[in-house]
Amino acid sequence: MTADALALTVRDLRKGFPDPGGRRVEVLRVDRLDLERGRTLAVVGESGSGKTTLLHVIAGILPADAGTVEIVGRPMTGLGETARDRLRAEHVGYLFQTFNLLSHLTALENVTLGMTFRPRAGTVPRRLAREALDRVGLSDRLAYRPPQLSVGQQQRVAIARALAGRPGLVLADEPTANLDAVRAKESLDLLLAFAEECGAAVLAVTHDDRALVRFQDRLTLGMGV
Repeated sequence: MTADALALTVRDLRKGFPDPGGRRVEVLRVDRLDLERGRTLAVVGESGSGKTTLLHVIAGILPADAGTVEIVGRPMTGLGETARDRLRAEHVGYLFQTFNLLSHLTALENVTLGMTFRPRAGTVPRRLAREALDRVGLSDRLAYRPPQLSVGQQQRVAIARALAGRPGLVLADEPTANLDAVRAKESLDLLLAFAEECGAAVLAVTHDDRALVRFQDRLTLGMGV
């Protein structure tokens, strides 16, 4: 496998947090993880096993204590906060469980804002945002704000924001948790199809058995690692 075929490479990753007594408790340990472009991986495990922490460390939201993370061949670990933010903006799409849409901005503005730090030669973020919202079936809702949209429509705006810049890696935290069965299937169909079109790998944390069967690979994180 060539390096440029990999969306994500993780080696000897460790992350811990202090307990009330000040002792460092390790909550995340991943010895090796390779995720190819175009592949999908579901991360499962009990509550407290480090699933969301893994997403945050991969995305550079949290620094690792030890080990390495590479996104499309570029090192995330070891960078300062600003450099991590830039790398994430350029190559990672993040789908939050609670959507994290700004209620005072329109759907178009929310998606455009998500590409603020993702410059691409010859492209205009607003045009890419329109194209992404059209792709998820919201071309008639560009001027709507999140409170004016249904939960399913808000999820589609979040999917458009995550994929508008055509990242190499998409991270999704419980992408079906807030949706009923019908909307969950629709959103997952959109997410996986859109990611496939972009050639992106998808790594998703999920407890949803309906979602698990849709992913090609699975990683189980354990308690007390």
